[in-house]
Amino acid sequence: MKAVLQLRQSQQLTLTPQLQQAIRLLQLSTLEVNQESARLLDENPFLEREEDAGFSFTQTTPQTSSSSAADKTESDNAPADTEWAEPSFSTSGSASHDDEDEGYAEVAAERPSLREHLISQVNLSQLDERDKKIISLLVDALDDNGYLAQPLEEILELLPEQLDISLDDLETALIQLQHLDEPGLGARNLSECLALQLQAMPEDIPGRDLALRLVEKHLDLLGAHDFNKLKKALHCDDAALRVAQDLIVHLQPRPGSSFEQRAADYVVPDVLVERQGGIWRARLNPEAMPRLRINQLYANILQRRGENNAQEMAGQLQEARWFIKNLQQRFDTILRVSQAIVERQHKFFEHGNIAMRPLVLREIAEQLELHESTISRVTTQKFMLTPAGIYELKYFFGSGLTTESGGSCSSTAIRALIKQLIEEEDAKHPLTDSRMSEILAQQGILVARRTVAKYRELLSILPVNLRKSL
Repeated sequence: MKAVLQLRQSQQLTLTPQLQQAIRLLQLSTLEVNQESARLLDENPFLEREEDAGFSFTQTTPQTSSSSAADKTESDNAPADTEWAEPSFSTSGSASHDDEDEGYAEVAAERPSLREHLISQVNLSQLDERDKKIISLLVDALDDNGYLAQPLEEILELLPEQLDISLDDLETALIQLQHLDEPGLGARNLSECLALQLQAMPEDIPGRDLALRLVEKHLDLLGAHDFNKLKKALHCDDAALRVAQDLIVHLQPRPGSSFEQRAADYVVPDVLVERQGGIWRARLNPEAMPRLRINQLYANILQRRGENNAQEMAGQLQEARWFIKNLQQRFDTILRVSQAIVERQHKFFEHGNIAMRPLVLREIAEQLELHESTISRVTTQKFMLTPAGIYELKYFFGSGLTTESGGSCSSTAIRALIKQLIEEEDAKHPLTDSRMSEILAQQGILVARRTVAKYRELLSILPVNLRKSL
């Protein structure tokens, strides 16, 4: 074949660095945006926090609302022969300037771990040093729930012969460990854990002896809610079994969990929803918005010098201006999407989950003339504070099922109805999935039994046989 050179015209979308940054900022969470702001503040001398600025070359007009931050930002295309009135990105000033807690961090009070607590109890005991060391070996073998999952025989095999520790020594040490001030620790299974806690109770507590027999020999029947077999095995009536069961359900199946060191998870809402004049409205959360602006001193110095070797500094200045502008665009887009969601789901704010309507990303995208991918980025890891609690923006989207009237009901509303039915059911005769499907059909909502079962599992609600009680 003969090689031929051809010219062809075509259109191609090129993502500029500014557009790439705008897209990236849009999909970041509030925490990640603040981390990105902190990074640029360290790297770019032209960027500063508003509260950090000692003085300014330009007088700015105070902003009256955080939702109008983007509209009140001055243009970044100022004439070259005047001092630049650089853009700033700030809240309405509702946050205190004395607040040094920039990252919403809270130092949790230190508390001893499970091992530290038990070792301190052992050291305070009147046991001899050899016994204390053997108990400490068993403490190190406990899992996070406080159970001794490894058999004593295996632990013995791992110990050096020079220690001269026998299986009897380990069994004695285990009994001593199990009788420290946290009953249930050192148990080898759930039955033993519950039994240790019951044995630590006063003997005159009603139902204690029956509960002890139950957890030692018939815990599987209790787990299956097979009360008829339990009454036959224990030779008791409904009233006695009910007392014993109530005693058991208040025990701690994971006694070591109270010593877990868990870092608190904080969610800073991007949007606040309030009712104003009978209308639900969204506004940006001032605490979620970085207060940034251009360092006017450096910007004016760079403009006056105008040297050819200042290209790198000019690039940093442009980067700072882009970042502020993209931050403004990010929060403006979040606010627009949030307000559109509030308008579509206003009944949710009045009546809760049961009034949630079906909503898909395409509806909001068409209303705001944005792409669906943009709506997806905006609603991911962005949170809305409402009178009913904090919700991710994605929470307000969901498919719907057809009703007899030809309309549709959202999956969130159906889950709320299922939860309501189960909360109101007779505990002695709980509703089956089929029965709940029939009840919903009577209300005009056509839901298959399999769908009811799926939604029930999503709500972490047990099946009918495990919800039955005496």
